[in-house]
Amino acid sequence: MRERITFIQKLGDSLEPSALTVSGRDLNGPNVRAVREDKLTFSLDELPSELHTLLKASHELHIRWVSPVAYETVSPLLARLPPGFHLFYTPGQGTDVASHKLCSTLQDVFGSITCSTPAESFTSLPVDRFSHATASQYYQPLGSLSHFIRYAKGQLCPASDSSCAARLDGLTGASSLDVSYDTISHALKITALWPYQSQPVRAMSRPRVRTEVGVLSAEKPPTMKDHELGIAGLLTVLGQDAKPSATMFAFASRHRDAESGFSATFLTPTGLHPTLQIRLESSKPPSTSTYCSPHAYLILPNTIFADKYQFSDDLFLASKNLTALRFISQPVDLEAPAYVMKPWGSAVLVELAPPSKSPQPWTAEIPLHLRYLSPAHGGYAGVQVPHPAVFWACTAEEGTKFPNNPFERVNLGYDGLFGPRTVFWHVEPRAQGGERLVSTVKVPVLDLNRMEWVNVGTAVTVLLGFAWVVWKLLGVYRKAGHGRVLTKEAKKEKKRQ
Repeated sequence: MRERITFIQKLGDSLEPSALTVSGRDLNGPNVRAVREDKLTFSLDELPSELHTLLKASHELHIRWVSPVAYETVSPLLARLPPGFHLFYTPGQGTDVASHKLCSTLQDVFGSITCSTPAESFTSLPVDRFSHATASQYYQPLGSLSHFIRYAKGQLCPASDSSCAARLDGLTGASSLDVSYDTISHALKITALWPYQSQPVRAMSRPRVRTEVGVLSAEKPPTMKDHELGIAGLLTVLGQDAKPSATMFAFASRHRDAESGFSATFLTPTGLHPTLQIRLESSKPPSTSTYCSPHAYLILPNTIFADKYQFSDDLFLASKNLTALRFISQPVDLEAPAYVMKPWGSAVLVELAPPSKSPQPWTAEIPLHLRYLSPAHGGYAGVQVPHPAVFWACTAEEGTKFPNNPFERVNLGYDGLFGPRTVFWHVEPRAQGGERLVSTVKVPVLDLNRMEWVNVGTAVTVLLGFAWVVWKLLGVYRKAGHGRVLTKEAKKEKKRQ
């Protein structure tokens, strides 16, 4: 097992080496305003047997959990996803049995995961487009990591190790959690991120675990190129170094800060065909040296969907400040009610069309459609849609390479829809009317409290209709019996014959 703990401050902030105290396997320092990232790497032999079996039968498995609470982050930890539980998965060859156990294992680890099997609940991704995309995708709203914390305590923490349990409890304040495995590395990597806030610089290593601690800040080295980010600060390997060592380096990064924000809300009245309005603070591209276009990556649960045929009208798109629908996951049933849908929902990538290139606020509107929902008490049901990930996709200059860097976040769903030289300039989401990055639609449904009256009314209406039909038939029978009723004209014609 290996561990890396990193505190990253904003540009201009720094910490003197004398402010850190290294004592054996412990490191202590003052409170700093920073983002904290913890990354643990496990070999398969160190994992519980059920996880070992599942991962060994998988080609790729990537879990991305994002908190629904708005948070601030700093460069280079800028990559974002809509809030919730995301899974990107590629099974190994000849591992159908293991794939069927995937959902049950996820339920054991994360709790309320409602998928049944990958074949029924997952949606497919275009793996033939770029080689770094997985085969399928799954999503579900998940507000906290409470079940995962309990599971990890029981599987990873000895009863006598209180520090292990305390550290896992700290995940209640995390903004994101990444779990990644692939057959190339044969290792499970778990990365937790805490938001930019005041926190103590404190770290402790366990026996037989290599722990590296970095207290870093954004920097601009003199040799840094346009497509690179710079980092400087202090590094310490606990149990090996007696004092921190200074470091400074630059690296290419595909995720940058657009230095602007956006908010998302449904226009009212919503009806059964709501419109999601995205309000951006600036229409100015983050880079003027390359081509850039803004995009919104939406995650839509199976209660709501986008109709791809509606995005084929150029005049309609222009009226909404949209350019085109670039991707929608399959399958998407346009008619089925939500309670019969087996796939989790759909992912949608929409290219936006800013009205100008000036730093002025603007809006884009994305038309959506609600499915028929199950009956509920009160006659209304709430549909929650996570805020999209909004970014400018810019093409890097010819010949630019993006090798892996220590802070790179990949397998996000949308990154597999672009070429390897695309740079993502992320726009920060702003919560509306609270802290949650979720928009809610109030949907009218059948009221369970009044269902008995509906049943009675339906039965009475059917009986009255049936009685009316019988009454009319009896009236005809009284007049003509079993014979055929002839009109006056028919009778005269019959006499002439």
